[in-house]
Amino acid sequence: MNFLSFKDTVIFPKTAGINVAGHLSIGGCDLVDLADEFGTPLYIYDETTLIDKCREFLSEFQSRYPKVKVAYASKAFMTRGLAALLKRQGLGLDVVSGGEMSAAKSVDFPMEKVYFHGNNKGRDELLQAIEWGLGSIVVDNLHELRLLDELCQEKGVTQNILLRVSPGIDPHTHAYTTTGVIDSKFGLTIATGQAEDGVARAVKAKNLRLLGLHFHLGSPIFELEPYPAGIKVAVKFAAEMIERYGLKLEELNVGGGFAIQYVRQSPPPAVSEYAEAITTSLKNECERAGIEPPTLVVEPGRSLVGRAGVALYRVGFSKDIPDVRKYVSVDGGMADNIRPAIYGSLYEAVIANRPLAEGSEVVTIAGKYCESGDILIRDLELPPLNSGDLLALPASGAYNLAMSSNYNLSTRPAVVMVKDGAARLLRRRESYQDLIALDYL
Repeated sequence: MNFLSFKDTVIFPKTAGINVAGHLSIGGCDLVDLADEFGTPLYIYDETTLIDKCREFLSEFQSRYPKVKVAYASKAFMTRGLAALLKRQGLGLDVVSGGEMSAAKSVDFPMEKVYFHGNNKGRDELLQAIEWGLGSIVVDNLHELRLLDELCQEKGVTQNILLRVSPGIDPHTHAYTTTGVIDSKFGLTIATGQAEDGVARAVKAKNLRLLGLHFHLGSPIFELEPYPAGIKVAVKFAAEMIERYGLKLEELNVGGGFAIQYVRQSPPPAVSEYAEAITTSLKNECERAGIEPPTLVVEPGRSLVGRAGVALYRVGFSKDIPDVRKYVSVDGGMADNIRPAIYGSLYEAVIANRPLAEGSEVVTIAGKYCESGDILIRDLELPPLNSGDLLALPASGAYNLAMSSNYNLSTRPAVVMVKDGAARLLRRRESYQDLIALDYL
């Protein structure tokens, strides 16, 4: 398998190529040089791919449905530098914690464009959201509804909210990332009457202004059909709530979950296809129900940053078990990418320092951490690997770092943004001093 056919599968960032030294480059930067300068493991984000994806979501949705807001789901990956880039591109933000909220605040992100999600928001987090003037709090349950109304009364303010409802739609993704079914910790279930109870209470709340509804089906969703199915249930429910309680459906937030391509054999729908399915079904269902089409909110996360990010590792020890398996160990693993261990996620890889190398062998790429389950890729066909080689894993921009840990007291990797041959740090590598800074002896 040569590198050019691998690149054509749009797994790597848009600017990926092979330079005159015969090395893999991204954003005009040689990955061998980046490894020498910043060390490994290293996460590399391509600014061009990020900006192009932001613009693609805005144009594909707005060209079909002008009343659209695009809010990045920051749980996929967040740094202050990324928040500043999203601000410049005119996107909104979806946050799920006080920490994500604070990162946005630190770069003067327009708080009126921020949505605050979560199934168990703390009192302090809700107070912070109120005081900072967040645009909408997505209320997940009746306890939160009561608490938020009380806090707003104490502060003498009125807070915009959406109610998160569960439409009972299975998006056919991993059980751990399915969120719109009845058996889920998230949201007020429509089928059980909880969602109607939530609407009835929300419209009566003195210090809350109910703007509409939110649902999220799960992630990653490789099929289009779950979105129209969820919209059909949500719009039918909204029409009933308009008639019974005077709900004003100003916004319908359909969440995100848009898939990206991790491996050659699994291409997702294009952004245009997601946009067509969602906007067409929303217009049709609103017409069928006889209600005014609301502002549509979509929350891409993985689909904005996933392709833009590449993880870079250095090869170390290899263990060949004849007639069984050959393990090739790298200097990262489950502490910076736990997705293969918990979701069975699949990845590809290329040798960054010699991407056109010939020959092949089947290897399993193992991490360095003290777990037998610390495997990044199983049974991958690659040219023979040597100690010191650099392995680049594409489609690593989403959730890897967001879910990273200090397991084995390891330091989290550095993160750089590349463009036009220059690299700048988004986050420095942690030091051993960082790891013990919060400890007391």
